[in-house]
Amino acid sequence: MTANKTVSLVLGSGAARGLAHIGVIDWLEEHDYRIVSVAGASMGALVGGIYAAGKLDSYRNWVVALDRSDVLRVLDLAFSSEGLIKGDRLIETLKLMVGEHTIEELPITYTAVATDLARQREVWLTEGPLFDAIRASIAIPTIFTPHTCKGMKLLDGGMLNPVPIAPTFKDMTDLTIAVNLNASRSKTDTLPARKSRRKDAEGTEGYRKYIKEFLDHFQNGVTMQHKSELGLLELLGSSFETMQAAISSAKLASYPPDVLINIPRDACKAYEFDRAAELIELGYQMTGKAMPAPES
Repeated sequence: MTANKTVSLVLGSGAARGLAHIGVIDWLEEHDYRIVSVAGASMGALVGGIYAAGKLDSYRNWVVALDRSDVLRVLDLAFSSEGLIKGDRLIETLKLMVGEHTIEELPITYTAVATDLARQREVWLTEGPLFDAIRASIAIPTIFTPHTCKGMKLLDGGMLNPVPIAPTFKDMTDLTIAVNLNASRSKTDTLPARKSRRKDAEGTEGYRKYIKEFLDHFQNGVTMQHKSELGLLELLGSSFETMQAAISSAKLASYPPDVLINIPRDACKAYEFDRAAELIELGYQMTGKAMPAPES
């Protein structure tokens, strides 16, 4: 039986592929696993934090409603030597949806992993404003500008620890389940068709209207410069993911979880957030394949 089995969930770094984390959580909850601890890097920190705040359904509906123009318009260019995107618009959008929370008040244990570049070490953010921790953890070098938090200038946690299992070592849970978004595709892996599961499709029209109204408030349109910058973002993202894949392999060999869910790194491009429905479905399917058979 799986009822009431407690889980420490480790959500890895991997840009748009991180939307697969939603499907992972869906599968675990539908099969009566109880997630009591979440540690995440980059998109893992974002999805994990929103889940810990109890707003994953709202986020799912919002992201499934995104199309490519919405993704472009939510990126506020920084024109800075520290990064191409400020990230303020994205964080403000999420705050409106999720609300303001401190990590200490969340109903489950939460850790966002970031990188302190000055001291060349990873930083575990376990207290303070939730969106400060998320913003620091998603600060992909040269793409998002660094985020100052607790007196440190922080960057993406995936630089040093793309699958942060270590923060869960002290958890008294039945299982540690890790999601690696930088895996090679096995011969038996197939990607789902581009269609929504019923749960994902509910309410998307209202959220699409919300997206349009919110983004129109901040920006009058997408310029050609946005489009040229996106090509550079894809190049930088691919380079960063190559580094993360190598680090992930080494970390997982050193600290193997009880269950490892592998999401193929070629499932989508780094910024294909408009493919949310199929990525959520992929996470759901891969979790079902990876989880042990129920005990009799």
